[in-house]
Amino acid sequence: MTDDTTAAPTTPLPAPLCEPCAGIQRNWRRAPGHAELVQGANRKEARDERTVTVTRYRCDRCGATWDYENNKANQHVGWSLVRR
Repeated sequence: MTDDTTAAPTTPLPAPLCEPCAGIQRNWRRAPGHAELVQGANRKEARDERTVTVTRYRCDRCGATWDYENNKANQHVGWSLVRR
């Protein structure tokens, strides 16, 4: 009889980001993405009495989904990881 002390994780871990996605600077307006990001839909969202454009991107290499917020009034927006 063997005593197995390692338990299998109950939820699967998200896939790791590819190297180019891991290098994207988050939450900084005008930070570059990378060549394998494919642009998706645009949407408008209200932010402090103004409307900003948020564009969805998907990485062809690792499948990560990103949003890019273009808000000229806030330098601390930009790339945000939606899901892996």
